[in-house]
Amino acid sequence: MSILVNRETRLLVQGITGREGTFHTEQMVAYGTNVVAGVTPGKGGQHAAGVPVFDTVRQAVDATQPNVSAIFVPPPFGYDAIMEALGAGVTGVVCITEGIPTQDMVKAYRFLQELDGWMIGPNCPGIITPGECKVGILPGHIFTPGNVGVVSRSGTLTYEIVNELTNAGLGQSTCVGIGGDPIIGSSFVDILKRFESDPQTELVVLTGEIGGSDEEVACKTIQTMTKPVVAFVAGKTAPPGKRMGHAGAIISGTSGTAAAKIEAFQAIGVPVADIPADIPGLVTQVLSA
Repeated sequence: MSILVNRETRLLVQGITGREGTFHTEQMVAYGTNVVAGVTPGKGGQHAAGVPVFDTVRQAVDATQPNVSAIFVPPPFGYDAIMEALGAGVTGVVCITEGIPTQDMVKAYRFLQELDGWMIGPNCPGIITPGECKVGILPGHIFTPGNVGVVSRSGTLTYEIVNELTNAGLGQSTCVGIGGDPIIGSSFVDILKRFESDPQTELVVLTGEIGGSDEEVACKTIQTMTKPVVAFVAGKTAPPGKRMGHAGAIISGTSGTAAAKIEAFQAIGVPVADIPADIPGLVTQVLSA
């Protein structure tokens, strides 16, 4: 089992003829992902990374029936790409693009709520079910199949933590990088609920960071789960008022600090790692308890 993507996923890549789109499509195909179509307006009839290219998502959907789209388009076109995919009936959207205006994402998120679909990102590394399907820019070679679910706001921290898990012999069920922007398609809560329903996932590793209240909100959901959660919060040394990489990673006063988030996790009994290298030990300890 898995959440969101698996070997049955039929992937569409928007922006496939761009440098990033072509490179990462080649990587996804090499991993085994079933990439059935690409879209770049004006490039219909061509091929990129061995994949047929269409002018519109509607044409691609009619011809190849994709159910998930990966978006690799420049920020000014991000909103249109998301809306085109959802409007054409694509069930899931993974938006890799960074820098989409927040006001555009507010409108896209509102539209998403009216549909029976899902979105990861924007400004995210994507999602992978190890050994089955990779959608995005995740380095597939560090992932291995197993029963640990991973959800993270940070892309590079996802890679570091997964590498630690894999090296410790702890495989992953599905890994999701939800993105670090203020408005994203899926929150910690959304992904935690999916992991709770996934029979393969036995434990979830949640990686948070400074800014916002997503981690504190997630604590309410964790309290209702039957599956244990191990956490890590990045940004303990970040100075207040300074943006740290992600648009959503900014502290306002005492709100959104790493200390506050760690305290919230510990208050409900969630073990919190001091550094990523501590996570495998905590996972092993919890699973053997």
